[in-house]
Amino acid sequence: MKDPRVKAIVSLVITFALCYALSTNWGTAPAFGRFLSPFTGFWVNAEKPLTDKAVQGSLKIEGLTDEVTVEYDELGIPHIFANNDHDLYLAQGYVTAKDRLWQMEFQTHYAAGRLTEIVGEKALESDKYNRRMGSVYGAEKSLAGMLEDPQAKVAIEAYAAGVNAYINQLKARTLPVEYKLLGYSPELWTPLKSALFLKNMSFVLASGTDDLRMTNILRKYGREVAEELFPNYPFEESPIIPTGTPIDFTPLPLPKAPADFVGIGSMKASTERDKGIGSNNWAVSGSKSASGLPLLANDPHLTLSLPSIWYQMQLVAPNVNVYGATMPGTPNVIGGFNRDIAWGVTNVGADIVDWYEVKFKDAKMEEYWHDGQWKKITRRFEQYIMKNGDVVKDTVLFTHHGPIVYLDNEKPFKKNIPTGHALRWVAHDKSQELTTFYRLNRAKNYDDYVKALSFYSAPAQNFVFASNQGDIALWVNGKFPLKAKLQGKYILDGSDKAADWQSFIPHAHNPHVKNPARGFVSSANQSSTDPSYPYYINWEFAPSERGRRINQRLESMTNITVDSLRDLQNDNYNLKANGMLDKLISLVKTPTAKQAKAIKVLQTWNKKNDPEEIAPSIFETWSNLLYESIWEDEFGYDGNIPMMYPSWDKTAQLINQTPTVKWFDNVKTKNKVETLEDLASTSLTATMDSLTKWQKADMGDSWAWANYKSTDIKHLIPGLNSFSKMDVKIGGGKGIVNATTERTGPSWRMIVQLGKNNTFKGYGVIPGGQSGNPGSPHYDDMIETWRQGKLNELLFLQSKDEKSARIKKTIKLTK
Repeated sequence: MKDPRVKAIVSLVITFALCYALSTNWGTAPAFGRFLSPFTGFWVNAEKPLTDKAVQGSLKIEGLTDEVTVEYDELGIPHIFANNDHDLYLAQGYVTAKDRLWQMEFQTHYAAGRLTEIVGEKALESDKYNRRMGSVYGAEKSLAGMLEDPQAKVAIEAYAAGVNAYINQLKARTLPVEYKLLGYSPELWTPLKSALFLKNMSFVLASGTDDLRMTNILRKYGREVAEELFPNYPFEESPIIPTGTPIDFTPLPLPKAPADFVGIGSMKASTERDKGIGSNNWAVSGSKSASGLPLLANDPHLTLSLPSIWYQMQLVAPNVNVYGATMPGTPNVIGGFNRDIAWGVTNVGADIVDWYEVKFKDAKMEEYWHDGQWKKITRRFEQYIMKNGDVVKDTVLFTHHGPIVYLDNEKPFKKNIPTGHALRWVAHDKSQELTTFYRLNRAKNYDDYVKALSFYSAPAQNFVFASNQGDIALWVNGKFPLKAKLQGKYILDGSDKAADWQSFIPHAHNPHVKNPARGFVSSANQSSTDPSYPYYINWEFAPSERGRRINQRLESMTNITVDSLRDLQNDNYNLKANGMLDKLISLVKTPTAKQAKAIKVLQTWNKKNDPEEIAPSIFETWSNLLYESIWEDEFGYDGNIPMMYPSWDKTAQLINQTPTVKWFDNVKTKNKVETLEDLASTSLTATMDSLTKWQKADMGDSWAWANYKSTDIKHLIPGLNSFSKMDVKIGGGKGIVNATTERTGPSWRMIVQLGKNNTFKGYGVIPGGQSGNPGSPHYDDMIETWRQGKLNELLFLQSKDEKSARIKKTIKLTK
């Protein structure tokens, strides 16, 4: 190719082809030319850190009725001062979107079943699952309830207007980096998106169900085994409402018990529900504190992610001055404090999800049998828009209970969903959660707190409370169906009217306690009450170890300070090991050399899951392998029929009290009967082999618990490790007060020292930063503080005129 003209033509062709390739979206991949552009690409998203010199500025914001002042402290936390509610929530929407817009939109697209529009067909089954479970249907119902409260209506509509004011100011070059990476642009915000965000929390915290698994166990082994191995109250427990707490209401009669389950139904493969992530909260009275007034602590445990789940903020307007953790996508503070009170939440884990087997009249599926008659099926039509513009249509069938999530000829996206069954879920009902948080933000005393909680439906939460009047309290709070005892432990008969939800437990009858004699209240997702409570909330809750450990420590503590409670939040003591380690070691009668080496390490262990310890890696692996070897043969997959294992609590009871019970024999081995000693020894050997293979090294420092657990704080886009914080060296684990696991942990730690005349103090930290922009210094600047178990003192300003050296930027928002 010597002719220069040919070379020129070839060069031009290559250049044009390269330009086309870099400016074109390929499948779900973005146009990398635009992404890499120095003028509009990710380079322009870099942000400078706030300096010691205070910065002043102003912005004109569409929709404001008066001037708003926003002051940012050294951590990038905004303190908003407005002259009315409308402007306060408009500014909250604007400021939150400025830091977290992509997170807000991505999570609401997920909840709405619209990820196909962003990433294409790969998200179709996930989107179908969310919509078929009723995410949008429930959000529409919730929004209708929220809009019935004039104050909540102002808040949610103004919030949307503020988000849109920010979106309307964006240009291609200033879009958050994820939009550039994925190749799409934001759409305008609506109040429904805020409702979807709140509904997503119900999906995260209250959509778990074991009904199908328990029904399969009942069918295979009978009621005696099902009730013996899956008891309705734990062997060891320290309930949230202390035993002996008197009830202050006259119980309603319970409905007549329906049949527990029906028919054969469809039985698909299943995965275990994770009951170990949990959350903690507690409040101690002035009688136990050094200050003479209450202290309150809260650390909700959720998926650790970047951007962080929570966004810190102070909101100030006439009749409100509140600080705490907000959720990007919805107005108000969700957990925090004002001048008079503090509050925080943990998940209840109530049984508010039931499945009803449906009997269709014929293959047309237009009618179903209920209460002795054929009733009409209703249909909801859904469509999914692919990133390439293609449209996929879907139809969801509804009975009076709710959606039939999957038909018998369909494969469920999540394997614990029974096919051919209708879903009854409280998250589908009209609700007013915004009213709860609006009122809590302004509450001044216990009565205000209780009134605020009366509007709350789902997801059910344990609301802890403390006030500067000296009161502490805890309500197990939500909208609980009034059911027969254990109604919903197994799949229900969809044709039996007696199996329907008849009504709801009155709010005043929800479990609660105020100023108990022991001087503290606490919750850690364990059983809400002891069995004397007259109503049914659930038959299973989170394991009891965290709750028992917290209560043990609080019981013995006096002269409690903020540091005392911070130490408790970071408690790594392994109560499971305390109760079982010596027993397990005693079962290994003649240890091999490798086993003896492991046993020596375990015997000298202080039973704390500290990051540098190697004993937790051995104990957790050993106990998990032993647990698996006990139950897999009887309760693992059997012809692809899902079941579940008995709890560790029940397993420990059998090990300690009935060591020769038949369940320790492996029914899959022929001509051999395994003993508990056999299982303990073989599982310890398997533990040592597994850990050696993992590190390609014999037992040593590389087996440290932090390495084994390997906590990752990942970006919301899977696989985007460059925007993630990987292998964070931290202790804790499932069942530990510091419940930090591989992907979950304390998503917001807060401690509040109540005080009079503005002498209160708040402390907190999130495992990330305020900004959702990976190019910002505030993207992950709190992670190290969080990892070390420290807290930041929270700046609570009394007015916009208060001076503080911590304020680094002041912005006036004008109309």
